[in-house]
Amino acid sequence: MHSTTPSTSATQPGILRRAPSAQLLAHLRDRFGDRLSTSEAVLLQHGRDESFYPPRPPDAVVFVQSTEEVAFLLACCAAEKTPVIGYGAGSSVEGHFLAVQGGVCVDFSQMNQVIEIRPGDLNATVQAGVTRTQLNAALQGTGLFFSVDPGADASVGGMVATGASGTNTVRYGTMRDNVVNLVVVTAEGQVVRTASRARKSSAGYNLTQVFCGSEGTLGLITEVTVRLHPLPEAIAAAVVTFPDVRSAVQCVIEAIQHGVPLARAEMLDGLALRAINAHSRTTLREQPTLFLEFAGSQAQIDAQTEIMRELASHHGGGEFQWAARPEERSRLWTPRHHAYFACLQLRPGSRALSTDACVPLSALADCIEQTQADIAEHELLVPVFGHVGDGNFHCMVLIDPHSPGELEAAEAFGHRLVERAIQLGGTCTGEHGVGLHKSRYLVREHGKAGVGLMRMLKDAFDPHHILNPGKVVPSP
Repeated sequence: MHSTTPSTSATQPGILRRAPSAQLLAHLRDRFGDRLSTSEAVLLQHGRDESFYPPRPPDAVVFVQSTEEVAFLLACCAAEKTPVIGYGAGSSVEGHFLAVQGGVCVDFSQMNQVIEIRPGDLNATVQAGVTRTQLNAALQGTGLFFSVDPGADASVGGMVATGASGTNTVRYGTMRDNVVNLVVVTAEGQVVRTASRARKSSAGYNLTQVFCGSEGTLGLITEVTVRLHPLPEAIAAAVVTFPDVRSAVQCVIEAIQHGVPLARAEMLDGLALRAINAHSRTTLREQPTLFLEFAGSQAQIDAQTEIMRELASHHGGGEFQWAARPEERSRLWTPRHHAYFACLQLRPGSRALSTDACVPLSALADCIEQTQADIAEHELLVPVFGHVGDGNFHCMVLIDPHSPGELEAAEAFGHRLVERAIQLGGTCTGEHGVGLHKSRYLVREHGKAGVGLMRMLKDAFDPHHILNPGKVVPSP
């Protein structure tokens, strides 16, 4: 291990650290020059995320600029069986990119070119490091937009790798639904294009979807072709409060059952609203609240909002706060986007064990209600919010990072949440991904045979387990 590696990089007992050799580092430095870094500050930046895990820095970081450079790097590391970890925007909450076995981190931030926009085909091709806001800025004037919005300004490659979704999912689908094809570099350094740009294909296995959600364990994504959507003629946003969480959730479920094409439907509980008011200096009522958005022609929006008014009234909802102009919609929605960091301020100095679950819509109200009863019973500080239009919600357990007892209580809560979601026909994670934290639940969700197939896939794609080792399906 290099002297520049901070002491926090010590890995867990029993896990082998596979640091790059001096010869490998010298070979990479010849190719990348000062774009290879072993400085302590850079390593630490690439070895910690928003999770409760302690830092696990890599031994070196390489800032790549092309697919060819990624292929060169992987071929070099494969020859020595040195781990390679992809790094996008760094907003993980499940320990996705922590270098638990050391190795080389591949930073994609300099692969930030929008390669081609094809308005006629409703798609665009970008390098993996392009962020969603960069892509939408490049689309200005085309009448199109990229729909996936996980809140953070995530990189497109990282969004594919984690199967990201977000506030627009209820209408436009997840990242999996919005990827046309990928360019991927394999563990041996081979470059693969997963599909054509045609809107459909029956040619062989669906390699594109194999890499979606693989979290850098099967290959490194370097280019992405994404679907684009027409900008709606008009957009309106609304905020409405309810007496309890069940009423708010049932209102959204009935709206979907009535065929209301909601563009966004977010629910925040009273504690989350308290945090937002303190953080954003707003004066929202601190009780379960829906943040809604409608899109289409003005006539369509008028019809949709009338139905929502009736449904909200039926479920005890209060008066709607409306916003139609872009600056007004931003004023309503910005606090929701800042919810994560606002909630951290409920307990200054705390860290969040942030977890999510996703269940069928028909089970969502029960799942959230049971979860809030669990929170109250164990006297935990846990804001709850989520994308109720697709059955996904988040819990932030705020803990003292120096208290083993609080961490144990938070882990126990997370375990009960996963068990509850799976029993109701759901999943251990709707959009956070597996990373380090949730690999323990894959057998519970998919069965031993299902996880066995995943492990066979990992062995076939990455026989020496150099790609983001320890994540998703760790070696037995």
